[in-house]
Amino acid sequence: MKIAVSGKGGVGKTTLAATLARVFAEEGKKVLAIDADPDANLAGALGFEKPQDIVPLSEMKELIAERTGTEPGKYGSIFKMNPKVDDLPETIAKSVGPLKFMVLGGVKKGGGGCICPESVMLKNLIMHLVLSRDEVVILDMEAGLEHLGRGTASAVDKLLVVVEPGRRSLDTAETVRRLADDLKLKNIGVVGNKVRHAQDEEFIRRGLPGFDILGFLPYSEDVIEADLTGRSAYDTSPGTAAAVREIYKKLIA
Repeated sequence: MKIAVSGKGGVGKTTLAATLARVFAEEGKKVLAIDADPDANLAGALGFEKPQDIVPLSEMKELIAERTGTEPGKYGSIFKMNPKVDDLPETIAKSVGPLKFMVLGGVKKGGGGCICPESVMLKNLIMHLVLSRDEVVILDMEAGLEHLGRGTASAVDKLLVVVEPGRRSLDTAETVRRLADDLKLKNIGVVGNKVRHAQDEEFIRRGLPGFDILGFLPYSEDVIEADLTGRSAYDTSPGTAAAVREIYKKLIA
């Protein structure tokens, strides 16, 4: 199963991605969690110690140079458009208990949307992960779905859009749906987060007609505490873990 998680910044998509990865792992699945958001936070949410020490793939200049045939930091020249990436999940992925994860990073320079060696490496790796790997792959995306192209989006089994009770968050969900439409990605589900009561659930349902609402995660001080202390919500918030298990059941159904 291939799952991409998107949503407006701060809504809790990384919390969902990390907890979902842990739930799949507890059910005995092989899980590869991918941080595809340039504002990388998935390592901490998975409970990895010293996440700041992890070097994103986009910053591995020597590796990118070797695989694409360029010199580090030297662009504007010809480079390989199909670099070898199939060995990277085994060679650069980190392990957290029974699951593995990787940090992709982003292209942080002017013209970052152009074709450059870093972006070619990232897109080729995403394509390999989605099309060729035989484990559960969970992608923690940015709202723009930047790393997904037409060739990979069609192979994603579910795009989960995380929202919170708020108009701007719901507007972002609509934007994500339009972007997903452009990529021919039709299988979209919504998860409401930071839900305090039934009125919050109703606000989300009413504000997103036509969306498949998969479930709701409760507002939890434990999740906030987990973020402050660098721990996993899976370990610190029983309510969040229980809610994600219900979402897991719907996904595998």
